[in-house]
Amino acid sequence: MRINNAILHVFDFVSCVNVFAQVEMDLGDKTAKRYVTSQARKAVSNLESHRGTFAENSLFAEELRAYFRGERDFVGLSQQIGEFLLGELSRMEKTPSCDLLVVDFEGDVEQTVGPMTDEEAEAAFKAEGQRYLAVLLLESRPAYMHEVGATDFGDTATTVSRHHAILPNPSQKVASFALIEADSLAVRFCDKEREIAGEKRLIIPEGLLQCSIEASSKEVFEAVATVVEEVAEEYGANSAVAVAKAKSYVAERAGEEERIDAAELGREVFADEPVCQEHFARAVNEGTIPEQVVVEKAVAKRVAKSHKIRTDTGIELTFPVEYGENPEFIEFFSTPDGRIEIALKNIGSIENR
Repeated sequence: MRINNAILHVFDFVSCVNVFAQVEMDLGDKTAKRYVTSQARKAVSNLESHRGTFAENSLFAEELRAYFRGERDFVGLSQQIGEFLLGELSRMEKTPSCDLLVVDFEGDVEQTVGPMTDEEAEAAFKAEGQRYLAVLLLESRPAYMHEVGATDFGDTATTVSRHHAILPNPSQKVASFALIEADSLAVRFCDKEREIAGEKRLIIPEGLLQCSIEASSKEVFEAVATVVEEVAEEYGANSAVAVAKAKSYVAERAGEEERIDAAELGREVFADEPVCQEHFARAVNEGTIPEQVVVEKAVAKRVAKSHKIRTDTGIELTFPVEYGENPEFIEFFSTPDGRIEIALKNIGSIENR
């Protein structure tokens, strides 16, 4: 990930002092660079981000096109974004203080979120890839801090005070952000509902971006898994095996293309269960799940890598999805009385966790 530009604007609704930066952040500062890089990585690899398409009359889309063509300066665009968001947030009855971080960067959508060493942060800072503009609303949180001072007699004194402008840690989720690809203007975002002037709104997609709101890849994936499980349970198939097959199919196909044919998925998962195939196809035709399942490769790799089951006897088991249909490692049996037995095979050692 290479950071081209970054700027931070401050909206302090406690002290009522708002600061619009007039220059970009100094990314020669190791702390600033590390924080910005971490937040950009989290945005690009967020599993819960929704997709969106700009409306034809979106004013923000026009501003972005001008910016990516080099016709608008980064600081000016960030200030314009800040002025809009500040105006919206100030109409809330009780507004938490927050900072606006705007980042122009190049990165790999398959990167995962995790702690970084200084060497990894430096490498991420210099890497290249798809170009994005990220707009992150970082809500401040109160925290207790120590204070050191002196009494009237010159004695050293300490106390505890409450600070109201602590930025979220890099490991924390950011509730509201937008991520726009430079080439296609494809939109991804996360937001939470806020009550503004008595009306509940999502200020990122509905206000700033003016774009559609589509399900996230994670939500689509979970919807498919739920339908597979329900069909399997209703018509006598093993739901654990069926869901594991569905995850394995999605993980494999997502490596080739993002759009997966739902009907073909059903035929593959229920290859030996024609009745289940028929009812899954009916669910697709009725619109319970979309005909084309859009799951990004990064999402598939992280969500579909393992499958977890829990029995009614309280036993929990997690296994790689590809093992779900491999009798060399795990096998499910149905007993005459309708119960299920699970055999774990070829185990070399067991580790207590």
